[in-house]
This record gives sequence, structure tokens and C-alpha cells, in this order.
Amino acid sequence: MQDFWFYIKLGLEHVLDLGAYDHILFLAALAVPFTFKNWKKVLLLATVFTITHCLSLGLSAYGVLIMDVGLIEFLIPLTILLTAVFNIIYAKSDTEHKTILLHVIATAFFGVIHGFGFSNYFNMLMAGEEEKLGPLLGFATGIELSQLTVVLAVLSVTYLFQSVLRVKKTIFIVSVSILILLVTIPMLIATFPV
Repeated sequence: MQDFWFYIKLGLEHVLDLGAYDHILFLAALAVPFTFKNWKKVLLLATVFTITHCLSLGLSAYGVLIMDVGLIEFLIPLTILLTAVFNIIYAKSDTEHKTILLHVIATAFFGVIHGFGFSNYFNMLMAGEEEKLGPLLGFATGIELSQLTVVLAVLSVTYLFQSVLRVKKTIFIVSVSILILLVTIPMLIATFPV
């Protein structure tokens, strides 16, 4: 059981590591169009992201499907960029009455990519180890707890700006998305496959 907690801690630290903030940026981009009022939509997206990244993490951990690390390191900031651009386009419309089907499809696809990103780190940790299921479950649990933390933080900041400071929803979403784009572009350049 102590090993399980160790891997939970590693999963938490992997996502919440400010030195490797790509997962935080993606989760921020994913959650910023929503508020606590839309918690069901956020829960749906988080669940889809969880299922798909756990699937690719598991497939990679057991050697069923291996992806090129360099390609994944480029695709992760690309998912952030695309999500932020989508937010800017989507901000002009009323998200209360729109379907989030496109969000769900994109989140599922991006979840697969992020799962392979998580697997690169996990596979390095597990090099030479035979028993992977317990560590994999612990690591995935840590990732989920950290993602929940990030999403709740983003929703809290959204509440502060939109409800307390009365920043218009569209202005808030577009501003945060542009900020995310500005942080992401250097990551894309640095990881561009040559």
C-alpha cells in the first residue's frame, strides 16, 4: 500500500510540477469557458479526458502501442494551442445552450495524446519492473487528483473574475486563451520535430 501512495504522489507531482506546466495549461484551456454553473459539462469533459488518457497510458505501459516521444512532446502543446483557439472562436457564442459534442470529441482525441505523454514519464519510472498494474493505478489516481485540483482552481478564478470582479465572460475567455497561446507558442517552437 505504501508503494501505491508513492505512485499517487508521483502522478500528482507530474501534473502539478510548475517546471512542466504543459498539462496545467491544457486543463486551464479546457476549463476556462465554463463556470461552476456548468459543472456537469466540465465533469463530462474531465471524465472523457480521464478515460482516454488512461487508455493510452495503459496501452503504452504494457507495450501494446508505443508512440514516438518527440512527436508526443510536439503534439501536447499543439493540443493546448488548438483548445485555446477553439475557446476564442467559441467565446462569441452562448455556451449555455450549445452542444459540447465538438468539445467532447476534441477532448477524447487530446486525452489520448496526453496519455502517451504521461506514459513517457511512467515508462521511465517502471524500466525493468515486471509488476505494473498497482503502480499504474496509483500513478493514474495521482494524475486524476491533480487534474481535479487544476480544474477547481480554474473554475474558482473564473468565478472571481466573472462574478466578483464582473469581467464579461467573452472578455475573460478570450483574454485567458490569448495568454495561454502566448505561453504555448514557444513550447511549440522548441518541440517542433525536425
